[in-house]
Amino acid sequence: MSEKATDTPGLVLRHPDGSSFRFDPGALCLELLPTGGPGPLAYFEVLNEPADLVRWAEESRLPDGLAAGAGAGLVVSAAEVADARALRDALWRLTEGHVRGAPPGPDDLATLNDAAAHPPLTARLTADGGRAWAAGGTGTGLLSTVARDAVDLFTGAHAHRIRACGAHDCRLLFVDTSRPGRRRWCSMERCGNRAKVRAHRARLTAGDE
Repeated sequence: MSEKATDTPGLVLRHPDGSSFRFDPGALCLELLPTGGPGPLAYFEVLNEPADLVRWAEESRLPDGLAAGAGAGLVVSAAEVADARALRDALWRLTEGHVRGAPPGPDDLATLNDAAAHPPLTARLTADGGRAWAAGGTGTGLLSTVARDAVDLFTGAHAHRIRACGAHDCRLLFVDTSRPGRRRWCSMERCGNRAKVRAHRARLTAGDE
């Protein structure tokens, strides 16, 4: 579960246990992953109906969400929600495989490329110099936009910086867009802070010996 708290890229992830933390995966396509996933990740599933996918789009890093401009609302069908879950699950496997250096699975590659083959959402320039979305956006167009972002990520300058969180019990994936390229954690609020606490306790324990 996520919500956009500020204009800063990234999401506030809400765990089913009630905890929350800010997470910026660095790319639109990777923002789709925390909505659920294959296998045990299905525990986190939040894409159950069309309104859920619309909500995710509005909370994502898409410029101004999809409410920018009159009549630019997103129309999503139940079939497109199923397509979103299929694309997301394929992206999980493709991204985790990329991190491990494994070749992409042919089925997952086909799912990604099929989604990218559709026309994406269309951005437009407004009279006041702003950016808005053209009316008539669909779930299929949204998924194409996400899939094309993934293609750009996997083939772009930051492809070698796609990483898994360094915590042994966290599977969140992100692209490190920081200048030094030393990001290790999904979030300093969560896994980074936990690592600092463990290191501090270890030093105290060592000091007592």
